[in-house]
Amino acid sequence: MKRNHWIRPAIFYFIFFPLINPVFCQDSNWTHFRGTALNGIAEAVNPPVRWTPDSNIVWKSEIHGRGWSSPVVYGDQVWLTTATENGYEMYAVCLDYKTGKTIYDIKLFTPDTVYGKHSINSYATPTPCIEEGFVYVHFGTYGTACLRTSDGSVVWKFNGLTCDHVQGPGSSPIIYRNLLILHLEGIDVQYITALDKSSGEIIWKVQRPWDLMEPLAPIGRKAYITPLVISLNGRDLLISNGSAVCIAYDPLTGKEVWRIIEGEDSTIASPVSEDGKVFFYTSFVTPPAGEQYAELMAVDPSGSGDISATSILWRMKVPILQLLTPVIRNGLIYTIDTKSNLMCIDAADGKIVWSDKLPGKYNSSPICAAGNIYFCSTNGKTVVIREGRQLEIITENELDGEIWATPAVVKDNILIRTSRYLYRIGA
Repeated sequence: MKRNHWIRPAIFYFIFFPLINPVFCQDSNWTHFRGTALNGIAEAVNPPVRWTPDSNIVWKSEIHGRGWSSPVVYGDQVWLTTATENGYEMYAVCLDYKTGKTIYDIKLFTPDTVYGKHSINSYATPTPCIEEGFVYVHFGTYGTACLRTSDGSVVWKFNGLTCDHVQGPGSSPIIYRNLLILHLEGIDVQYITALDKSSGEIIWKVQRPWDLMEPLAPIGRKAYITPLVISLNGRDLLISNGSAVCIAYDPLTGKEVWRIIEGEDSTIASPVSEDGKVFFYTSFVTPPAGEQYAELMAVDPSGSGDISATSILWRMKVPILQLLTPVIRNGLIYTIDTKSNLMCIDAADGKIVWSDKLPGKYNSSPICAAGNIYFCSTNGKTVVIREGRQLEIITENELDGEIWATPAVVKDNILIRTSRYLYRIGA
């Protein structure tokens, strides 16, 4: 690994970057999975709500290979990843936001050995993260890299973060101050690590608690969530609802702050936060009789130690294998469960405000823009609803191909990746 990156005084991060700039330039940049604030909320004023494959399309660009990573945007560059169907070639792709033309198409990793994956997953599912001058791409156990956005050159590559994902990689990296934080939970090892984003060197690495992992069947130890950083009472917390336990860490050191123990198998949906509360889906729960279930929990994150018995504000049963991450806005949680139930949930008490059964499967995470919530399905349809306590479906739109990636919203336009194309949609 080369140490030929930029140098920034640590004090700069502590004074000017207390979190990850949660609302900085969210209208013109979209820097992570679910946006710059990792919350799925765009600062758009007039985003499109209607489109077809032939209308309101600014451009569409074919993306070679197969990948479910979401697009990220900084300035006039759009970045995503892709891979060959068999996973033996992995790429970072950059497009021009204005024209959709390819700027860079960079082959980064050619692993000697590729492990199996779930049929609905890809070898390029983790979403990149981007900041001024640099983009960070991650392919799970197959490698992580930093690229210069000015010329596409590789600053560093690292493939020392190994785990057996068993069903393919899924967790996306996040930028925190001078760190790149990564979540790897496989059937063999389970850990969270922070790399120096300037060099790719490991700053800290924390194993998930083995006393909770060991009793589980190996298949139950895996997880695919993207962690979240929140700021609470002047302190930042890294929230990770992995398999069997949700843990809050100090993001600078990896030291555990609190934990909530529950579940015995995969978690996929990421945690969300609003008004000093944290909401997350647990892994599987097996009752003495009846079907397995998971839970959606609301938590007061201000405690320490094991807060399982003291800080859970409410909990509701939900189907297992929740893939999409909800969006929360003005005290209401919007989600679709794995049985295709569209729901609005009151964040104060966990009661369902309204619900409706939808056709199809929705695994892409929803986004909120200008009072509208967008849900994309695996059959290429996007349902747009009005934010609020009454269900109002505004439109149902369709594109060619499947949608697994989460959209990005910048400059009042929506970027949607299908199984073959990246679309820029305008009003």
